[in-house]
Amino acid sequence: MTFLEQVLQIYSNYASYVWGSISHPFRSDNYFYLLIYVSVAVWILELLAPWRKEQRIFRKGFWMDAFYMFFNFFIFNLIVFIVLSSLSERYFAYFMHTIGLPQKGIFNLAGLSLWLQFPIFFFLADFIQWCIHVVLHRNKWLWKFHKVHHSVTEMGFAAHLRYHWMETLVYKTGLYIVLSWLLNFKLEDAFVLHAFTILIGHLNHANIALDYGPLKYILNNPKMHIWHHAKHMPSSRPNGINFGITLSIWDYLFGTNHIPSDGRDIDLGFDGIEKYPDDFLGLQMQPFKEK
Repeated sequence: MTFLEQVLQIYSNYASYVWGSISHPFRSDNYFYLLIYVSVAVWILELLAPWRKEQRIFRKGFWMDAFYMFFNFFIFNLIVFIVLSSLSERYFAYFMHTIGLPQKGIFNLAGLSLWLQFPIFFFLADFIQWCIHVVLHRNKWLWKFHKVHHSVTEMGFAAHLRYHWMETLVYKTGLYIVLSWLLNFKLEDAFVLHAFTILIGHLNHANIALDYGPLKYILNNPKMHIWHHAKHMPSSRPNGINFGITLSIWDYLFGTNHIPSDGRDIDLGFDGIEKYPDDFLGLQMQPFKEK
């Protein structure tokens, strides 16, 4: 196929997938309604047992974050990412072939049983994302894009998916190279794992008081993650703390954990946030304006 035909085919396939998800709410792998169900469930928890009781139901940035959820989950994929990623995957495989490397899977772990694939995939994917998250904070250029996520000044579940579209490119590239190309993981049946990570991510940003007791050393949680969004970092760790995505174990293993107190009422954001944009388009453009 020509380049244009490939692009049109990818658009058509993804558009059909999105419409199929919307029109078939009880499909077993329906990510569209998964996002809605998990969001509503965690929001109800916020309303029933708010940690910061004075925080409004529709906190500052609530509706923009709600739009961000669907933009980053579906709209951006439909407009740009699905074509970019699909074409990149094809040409990446072709390039690997031309230099004498396997197109997919230097180490083929796809033959393992699902009972082994699931935990390996989960822990490895989470660790890769933890590493990328650390880099987003420590690389000055990447931090400009990650600041969008840290522009939240009142925490709530929908803040989970307030992030710049450039982050999608960074995270997905890292995951693809390691999981898909290097290890040849094929986990089309990982819907349950994905649902779990979305749930934990929503809870981490929610206005609820959870730390899971002894499990806090394994699972990321709201009382830990609130400190990741603190406006003022400890002097010994100016580039960030508590980088965990779903698991907190990496922060405890590598010494980036920091929970000095309850954290319920700490200021969120970063220095200079008062002058930072607070609208969708402004947040999309701001990283490109910063020196």
